[in-house]
Amino acid sequence: MKNEFRICNVCRGVPFEELKRRLQDLDPQAEIKVGCQNACGIGRKQPFVIVNKKLVTCENIDELMNQIKLYLH
Repeated sequence: MKNEFRICNVCRGVPFEELKRRLQDLDPQAEIKVGCQNACGIGRKQPFVIVNKKLVTCENIDELMNQIKLYLH
């Protein structure tokens, strides 16, 4: 089963291009959907990714990447 990442290119909680690159490195086969995820309140304060329909947030991008691994297929 292919993993799916949903990320926002509008929120300012994390550098978008860095997050996208790190997700591609983590799982090159995953589908990455980019656009508003309707999580603006969260996205203003901290980085987030929706991984296989589960919202994952952390204080920084390094912690976020570690948390995302727990939700991969």
